[in-house]
This record gives sequence, structure tokens and C-alpha cells, in this order.
Amino acid sequence: MNRNSVQPSPPTARLVGLDVARALAVFGMFAAHTMSGGWLFSLVEGRAAALFAVLTGVSIALLSGGSQPYTGDRMRMSRVRIAVRAVLLFVLGLALTSLQTPAMVILSFYGVLFLVSIPLLRVRSTTLAVLAAVFAIGGPLLSFVLRQGIETNMIGYVPSFGDFGSGTGLWTLLHSLLLTGAYPVLTWLPFVLVGMALGRLDLRAVRGRIVVLGAGLGVLGYGASWLAMNVFGVRESLLAILPPGLPPQLLDIVMSSSYGHVPTTSALWLFSSGAHSGTPFEIVGASGVAMAVLGLCLFAERLRGALTPLASVGALALTAYAGHLLALKAFGVKQLQEVMSSGYSYLPWLVLVAVTLVFCTAWRKLLGRGPLEWVLHQASIAPARMSRS
Repeated sequence: MNRNSVQPSPPTARLVGLDVARALAVFGMFAAHTMSGGWLFSLVEGRAAALFAVLTGVSIALLSGGSQPYTGDRMRMSRVRIAVRAVLLFVLGLALTSLQTPAMVILSFYGVLFLVSIPLLRVRSTTLAVLAAVFAIGGPLLSFVLRQGIETNMIGYVPSFGDFGSGTGLWTLLHSLLLTGAYPVLTWLPFVLVGMALGRLDLRAVRGRIVVLGAGLGVLGYGASWLAMNVFGVRESLLAILPPGLPPQLLDIVMSSSYGHVPTTSALWLFSSGAHSGTPFEIVGASGVAMAVLGLCLFAERLRGALTPLASVGALALTAYAGHLLALKAFGVKQLQEVMSSGYSYLPWLVLVAVTLVFCTAWRKLLGRGPLEWVLHQASIAPARMSRS
């Protein structure tokens, strides 16, 4: 055994900007789960989850060495740690889904994305970026073709424990994870690949380029979709193929949020850039926004002291995400819907943000790693050490 291959690497300063970006993603998902409209909801819907997926890719890259990928036993240990975390995230996602809150729980899909990333841990940043571009275009096209043969009336599907009780349930689980669910792996993999490509760079050194490139991709994705819809006549063509008797407003509903994928009635739907539409335009646009947000957060690191509460939330992102679902369950779906339709629609979000900031800041100061983060760390570190040759 090469003893040098398992020596701990020199300590590096924690990326406060990365934690801040995670906090923004978490608060964005809070808004998506507690609001039904308004400028904030429109701003974060779909994009908050995409930001979290990109940051997940960055974390995967950092777990396996960052800008200097591990080799030998250290890489083997990283693979085991990521695999164990994948399983735990998948099970946690199933458990949180059983709460039946008004949220499409993303963690089970993240668990699968963690597993898919393992063969790519030694791939360089440039190659990862090329793969991200290929999947950003090819993934939605392949999904559109494959979904032609799958009949499903489910909207915003997420895995549940009940899917393991029958062959039909397992088939539903399989195609939903890959194609038809709320966060299908085939069209969410590009976000993780973008994050992995970024995580293989010296993030602080390239943060300016990340902002510029991200802004450009955001304009390209959302701008090209807008032109196709409103200038080149795609919107009118889609209106023409709506079944008779359905109101034109249905098109706007589908365009605003597709809950994982667009309809297969026409390839013109692929020109949409709506939240959760899983089209090339949405993937490119949302990836660009995520990159720009990350780059700006890295620039904000000079305000380290003022950012402590936000950075604390980012460091406890998994705990904060699970905690807000428990809070929504305790509050009650009916009560939440009543508040959402009242003049105080922002109140649940504001309360969740305030409580999360206070809790995470105090916990991190007094106890360090968050409770769920601690479980993931402890559960994955022992098998990783056992994997050393």
C-alpha cells in the first residue's frame, strides 16, 4: 500500500461563498414551497432547485479532491463516501415524501445523481463541461423520445416507500427517477456536471469568469426561448394544437411550470424555458443563473463576518431543508393554503427564513456540524476507511 496516498491533505479554507450560495438555494426552495405566486415565487421556482443541483456537483468535486482530484486509496475512499451518502439521501427523501407536505422532495433524485457521478470523479473540468453541454441538449431530446412510449398521468411525481410493494410500483419508480418524475435524472444530470466542472477549478481564482459566463448562459437560454415563443411563432403554434375547449391560459400554466418535463404532443414544447420543464433552454438558462449566483457569492466572501448567518445555513443545508418540511407538516397543508391565499402570503416564508437563520447560526457556533450532516459524515467515513487497500 502506498502510505502517502492515504495521508490527509493540507487543510484549506472553507469556501464561505459556496455556503452562502447554498443558503440562497435553500431559502429559494422555502419560497417555492410556501408561495403560489408573486415576484419571489416566479424568481426562484425551478431555479432554486437547479442552483442546489449545481452546488451538489461542486460538493461532489470537492469531496474527491477539488482542483487536484485524489488518486489511489483516497479516490477509492471518496467513491465509497459518495455512494453511502447517495443511499442515505435516497432513503431520507423517501421518508420526507411520506410526510405528504406541499413540496416535491428532491433528495431521492439527488441520491441517484450522486451515484451517477461516481464514474466521473476522475474526469477533468473541460471534459465535464463538454459532457454537461451534450446532456443539456441531448438529455431533453432523448427524454422526449423515450417518454412517447410511457403512459403516465402523474404530475410532479417523487419516489415513495409504496413504490417497492409491487412490480408496477418498481416500474413506476424506475421511469420516474430517470424520465417522468419531478426531477428526472436524464435532464438534471447536466446541472450536476456543471457543478463538478466548476469544482475542479480554483473557484476563487475564476469567480469573475464564472459570473460572466453564467450571465451569458442565462441570457442565451431564457432569451432564445423567449424569441422562439414570441417572435418566431412557437407560442401560436402551440395554441393551435391545444385540444378543443381548453382555455388558452392552459398554455401559460404549462409554460410556467411543467413539474419535471414537457408534454410529448409536439416537439415545439421543447422551446419552453419554464420552471421544471427539462428543456435545453431551461437547463442552459438555469445553469447560467446558478453559475452567476455562485460567482457573486464568492465575490461576497470579503464580507465574511456579515455573512455568518447565511453561511451557517449553507453549512447546515440538508438539516435546514429537512427541517422546513417538518415545519410545514406541523403547520398543516390546509392552514398553509389559507395563508397563501390571504394577504399574508409571504409570512410563512419569512418565519421559516428567520427561524432557520437563528437555529443554524446558534447550532454551528455551539455544536459545529449539523445533525443530518453529522449522520452523513459518520455513516460514510467508516466504510470509506475500510475500503483502503
